[in-house]
Amino acid sequence: MEQHQRYNQLKNGGDEEAATLVFVWTNRGCYRRRRPKILSFLLLSLLSCGFILAPHFFSFSSALSHLYFFGVQNDGLAGDLDVNAPVCSSISNGSVCCDRSHFRSDICFMKGDIRTHSPTSSVFLYSPKNSDDNVSSTVDGDELQHEKIKPYTRKWETSVMATIDELNLISKRRNSDVDHSCDVIHDVPAVIFSTGGYTGNVYHEFNDGIIPLYITSQQFDKEVVFVILEYHDWWVMKYSDILPHLSSYPPLDFNGDNRTHCFTEAITGLRIHDELTVDPILMKNNESIVDFRNLLDRAYRPRITGLIRKEQEKTSGCALATPKRMHNQPKKPKLVILSRKGSRAITNQNILVKAAEEIGFEVHVLRPEPTTELAKIYMELNSSDVMIGVHGAAMTHFLFMRPRCSVFIQVIPLGTDWAAETYYGEPARKLGLKYIGYKIGRRESSLVDEYDKDDPVLTDPSSLNQKGWEYTKKIYLERQTVKLDLTRFRKRLLRAYDYITRISSPVSAFGLMKCDSLDTTHT
Repeated sequence: MEQHQRYNQLKNGGDEEAATLVFVWTNRGCYRRRRPKILSFLLLSLLSCGFILAPHFFSFSSALSHLYFFGVQNDGLAGDLDVNAPVCSSISNGSVCCDRSHFRSDICFMKGDIRTHSPTSSVFLYSPKNSDDNVSSTVDGDELQHEKIKPYTRKWETSVMATIDELNLISKRRNSDVDHSCDVIHDVPAVIFSTGGYTGNVYHEFNDGIIPLYITSQQFDKEVVFVILEYHDWWVMKYSDILPHLSSYPPLDFNGDNRTHCFTEAITGLRIHDELTVDPILMKNNESIVDFRNLLDRAYRPRITGLIRKEQEKTSGCALATPKRMHNQPKKPKLVILSRKGSRAITNQNILVKAAEEIGFEVHVLRPEPTTELAKIYMELNSSDVMIGVHGAAMTHFLFMRPRCSVFIQVIPLGTDWAAETYYGEPARKLGLKYIGYKIGRRESSLVDEYDKDDPVLTDPSSLNQKGWEYTKKIYLERQTVKLDLTRFRKRLLRAYDYITRISSPVSAFGLMKCDSLDTTHT
């Protein structure tokens, strides 16, 4: 896991005294609102609520709130643990229970009279007046329990966790002198998480944020409110197609909203299973990464339909519009090159395009920018048969390809073998893509012009990586470009072409339909 820590540091933007009670109607009824006053650690770990955790999964009982059905992230420990042991399953009303046993993230559960207080970065849980003080030793006066948590899924990476806002989860007696009256009352649970850290890097936005949010919230069937620390308007806008498929309610800006929001249940922190994946064994209804990908399809479909209509309106009546393909003219497989500029760019990309076209591909070159609308990238890749790209965060877009009928070719520069396989190769296979990893030779790297042929930079990259993250970053990620050996790489293109021509790929215009089988003829 030390490699994780070294490598991932790069993979990175008036008070009112009166309160008026109103009702806000939703598609599932209404909720009351008040207008504002404005690798693994231990096989068994002691939970902060006083229970002993036997990690990995727990049995679900209809007698328990569905709030507590969670699988545990796959951090390489599954072998000898009791997979049926409960995690915070016996939490009582008025209790806080934190599971801190896992390598990737902490997660805390609260149940009862829950009230946010953003000025003190706190969430209070008020216990009944006759609560048993033995539940937890008195911390400070009326405080019964005080937990601290940074709700971000890179717990093991201390450098980035140092930048994450910490939240106080405080259980107090109800008769405390400092009660915070409710401005907004919610009748659905809250999931509280941070969009700080490496947010701004598409890999981390999906791996550390969107997919864990799916894992954590899926059980609620959208009847959940997202409460976000380090809230970014641009993040909410960027994922505005996806978020309504996870929650029926607008997300809350914890730091920017000083109103007291009240809930009866809350989860702070997110579950994460592995790199860019969903483990069905750990999900209540056995959802997998394919189910997550299907959610993306539903999320982007309306926007893509609008983009298609707009394009049709622009070209209808244009005398120079490209004529439609004849009915009996075969459709060429579509190959998309995710292009880079600067480090890890393919310097002979124009020759690569010609080589692919000669084999029979229809080639599209796509260079996503930070401001490129995700729906447009989705539309391009969802309709593709093959994607080629050099290892980097943009490879996260393999999630937009169609499972069971697409090929992902990752060009792997010197010194990036482990990361390329861990972050993109294995996750792509789990999604059901045909994955082809192309490890470049020394002569295909620009580093051959900077170092002697016997230098460890060229002959033994792993020894350089072991020296520390700065070596990996400065040499292999920031200073290396790729000049493909097209004679050698052409074999991968032919493999991809042969694979695509042997499988079914019945897509409609702009690729809105998915493959159903590997065994039928490609049309």
